[in-house]
Amino acid sequence: MCLASYSLSLLLERNELLEVPLAKNKIHIAIPAIAEKDYLPACIASFQKQSFQNFKIYICINQAKEWWEREDKKDICINNKESLAYLKNLHDDKIIYYDLSSPEKAFAEKKSHVGTMRRFLMDKINEVADDDDIIISFDADSVCPENYLEEIAKTFNNSKAVALSIPYYHPLTENDSLNRHILRYEIYMRAYAINMWRIKSQYAFSALGSAIALPVKSYRAINGITPKKSGEDFYFLQKLVKYGKLSHWTDTCVFPAARYSDRVFFGTGPALIKGKNNDWLSYPIYKKACFEEIAKTYAAFSGLFKKDIPTPMDNFLNKQFAGKKIWSDLRNNFVKEKDFVRACHEKIDGLRILQFLKSKYEEKAELHQKNETHLVELLHEYGEEIDIDFEKSDTAFLQKTRNTLQDIENDYRKKDII
Repeated sequence: MCLASYSLSLLLERNELLEVPLAKNKIHIAIPAIAEKDYLPACIASFQKQSFQNFKIYICINQAKEWWEREDKKDICINNKESLAYLKNLHDDKIIYYDLSSPEKAFAEKKSHVGTMRRFLMDKINEVADDDDIIISFDADSVCPENYLEEIAKTFNNSKAVALSIPYYHPLTENDSLNRHILRYEIYMRAYAINMWRIKSQYAFSALGSAIALPVKSYRAINGITPKKSGEDFYFLQKLVKYGKLSHWTDTCVFPAARYSDRVFFGTGPALIKGKNNDWLSYPIYKKACFEEIAKTYAAFSGLFKKDIPTPMDNFLNKQFAGKKIWSDLRNNFVKEKDFVRACHEKIDGLRILQFLKSKYEEKAELHQKNETHLVELLHEYGEEIDIDFEKSDTAFLQKTRNTLQDIENDYRKKDII
């Protein structure tokens, strides 16, 4: 079980691998890597220790072709060259790697980003995999316990889910400032997800590129991952949710690294850099009441099938859709109420919800000053009474708060088993 008390060292202490029969379905692990020489060995070692051994790892070492001519990117070029040498010397038939970093093989800068690399790897897997094989999206700076593949395989053997959003937990480091920043960011992520589960949104997920698994048949059904420059994991999960049911629980979890990184436009690394500069404006703890306005809009969908009625999101939606009559248009396209309601949920998707929440905070700038108040209100609903100050509370208290939120989130995850 992925609990805060997990210690990775303890998870990997066992003297021998479990005797687990190989499933007929293979697992294919897609790992894009850029300047990951220092992280790849631990990442690969965590898979070599797996109790489930019917897998292949696909790694692409990548960077923009233009970086070979840039002095400020020289370290990345050298790091990638050393990563390729490391992979070549492993002589491991479970690892397939691709050189997309050498001058003659790298993509142009406009295409050389994480979304393209995940698409490249998953398409390679799609060429050789069977429908019921499993694709796991992973990151080179992440590790997993030795039951990781086994539990994911079990989950899909007993599930009709089109994909799995895997539990995660950022281990702390020896750097106290970095620890405070990753805890603040993870508290934001978990508070957001919990609020989404509170209102029973189908878009209640945390998007991490290292924490997604799906059958190959799902990948084929949605025509693959969209190669976004950043946020490809979010759009991938949203695309899957619109296709079918997403499951959120498996009895294991992934451990992504906590580190400052600017190689993507948004996500954990850039968030931590902003946090280092004391800029958390993009990552507020949203007020519960804002989510309740979304819930009231959800509740209006059945009524909207008959005629236009007011919703708390009307002003936002009129701006987003330039005054178009979205409800009447949907009524014209869907003659059954259940199809209309589903179409409403697809129209007001995870992206629209995030945009709506941000718009509420633009209207009332003072909400940004009440992060702790909003967190206290949320935890109070679950019987947790805290007094927290993100700047003054010590790291141990932030860690305890993160773990409390994780426990609440995991309770929701377990209820969402498909």
